[in-house]
Amino acid sequence: MTDGSSSSPANDGAPQAPQPQIDTTVPHSARIWNYWMGGKDNYPIDREVGDQVIASFPQIVDLARTSRQFLIRVVSHLAGEAGIRQFLDIGTGMPTVDNTHEVAQSIAPESRVVYVDNDPLVLTHARALLVGSPEGATDYIDADLRDPDTILRQAARTLDFDRPVALMLLGILGHVPADDIMPILRHLLDALPSGSYLAMYDGTNTSDAYNAAIEEGNSQGGLPYFLRSPEDIAARFEGLELLEPGVVPCPLWRPDPIEVGNRRGMDQYGGVARKP
Repeated sequence: MTDGSSSSPANDGAPQAPQPQIDTTVPHSARIWNYWMGGKDNYPIDREVGDQVIASFPQIVDLARTSRQFLIRVVSHLAGEAGIRQFLDIGTGMPTVDNTHEVAQSIAPESRVVYVDNDPLVLTHARALLVGSPEGATDYIDADLRDPDTILRQAARTLDFDRPVALMLLGILGHVPADDIMPILRHLLDALPSGSYLAMYDGTNTSDAYNAAIEEGNSQGGLPYFLRSPEDIAARFEGLELLEPGVVPCPLWRPDPIEVGNRRGMDQYGGVARKP
């Protein structure tokens, strides 16, 4: 994708590797999430698994949509009051509406946003749709969260790691084995300067129905997702300065006045913290 000019930060003259084929017979979490959000960038297998989860846990649709509202509020705060101008969004998922660069660049057009995902369908749509403002930059990295060295190396083409960066891990760490989460987080955060931020949420094991629905979804193949306790998610912010109101259900993180009293989508906990 381009930054509005004639060349993209990702185009360094190296030959482009052939894109992997999209396997339409295996469900993928990004496409299922897109389906729950009302998008059209998914396949029958994704809708089949998505419907199975909905049948046992209808609130999953609320979780999908309140998670987008969480992203909007977080990015609005970081680009606004916190003055952040660089965002590293890992586990992007399908482009929908109010993507990170759209929110950030609507507040600060000079914002630079790097997206990271490793699904070929996400890659195709991202390069076509995630085009930033002429004043800023928007790039896409085809990489896996479990390979932070590659992410950091490629992100450095667009982001200046001598200046604060907002690291966004929204709904992605549930795909990572528990023992691997903190090493990955530390590796990424160690590369960021003081004044950077970590924004994160994940699904929690706070509902028997949600637990059962995710277990059923995982049994269908594809990359499994593991629900964790709110305490596990809060522990990931250790050593950072948590912003108020701390680690809470996503709808309760600085809700807009119109959202106050909304009790839907409570089985995802998230927060935002500053690196001292």
